[in-house]
Amino acid sequence: MSNSKPATSLVLRTCNADMSSQNGFVWPGVGEMAEAPDWINNDECGHGLHGWLYGQGDHSCSSYLDSTAKWLVVEVESDHIVMLGGKCKFPKAIVRFVGDKLTATQYLIENEPRAREVAVIGATLITGDKGVVTVGALGTATAGDEGTATAGNYGTATAGNYGTATAGDEGTATAGYKGTATAGYKGSATAGDEGSATAGNYGTATAGNYGTATAGYKGSATAGNYGTATAGDEGTATAGYKGTATAGYKGTATAGDGGEIRIRWYDHTASRYRTAIAYVGEDGIEANVAYRLDENQKFIRAE
Repeated sequence: MSNSKPATSLVLRTCNADMSSQNGFVWPGVGEMAEAPDWINNDECGHGLHGWLYGQGDHSCSSYLDSTAKWLVVEVESDHIVMLGGKCKFPKAIVRFVGDKLTATQYLIENEPRAREVAVIGATLITGDKGVVTVGALGTATAGDEGTATAGNYGTATAGNYGTATAGDEGTATAGYKGTATAGYKGSATAGDEGSATAGNYGTATAGNYGTATAGYKGSATAGNYGTATAGDEGTATAGYKGTATAGYKGTATAGDGGEIRIRWYDHTASRYRTAIAYVGEDGIEANVAYRLDENQKFIRAE
């Protein structure tokens, strides 16, 4: 007869500030056992305790993600875990840690080696030069020079010089000199000189000198001297000295000395979009002044 201890795994989850969760269940304190009163061993959501195995999964499965939420790390017998897709469920677990997002994810990564191989939801990870950092939704990833930082939805990714930073929807991505920053829908992307910054719809993309900034619909794109700024329909594009600013339909464009501005308009006669182009210093177009098109596709100052 074997007396060996069952294999266990650490699971991350969240709950209300008072430790309550779905259906009024209240989680116990550290060191205590939590047991589901309605456990059913199947692969359907419900009838059990739920969480993210090793901290990886779909953050939208939880309703407790505001600043007051408690973050728990619980220990579960591995054989009892049922994977559901984006989360898991189990009949019982021992609470090992209770804290906020930062401290709980730190505890998880320190005590669960398998968590170091996945994108942990809410984690804050930092690596040195040329390193690669990946965290899940709500997390923060910071990589040193020439490194790569990737964060999930709502996360923040920061990379140093020559690095690449990518954040998911509504996230923030920042890359250093010559870096590349990409943020999803409603995100904010900032890249250093000669870098490339791309943000999704409604987002803001900012690139340094020689860089390229691209923002989607209603977004704002800003590039430094010699750079290129492109914004989608109804967006705002701003480029510095000798830069090029391109805005979509009903957009606004601004360029510095020696630059050019381009704004799309719709030609109903030909049933196609066309682009109006103006050059700073010619035909009354001034540097660092925002322009839009009037009903005759002529450049006028944006009010």
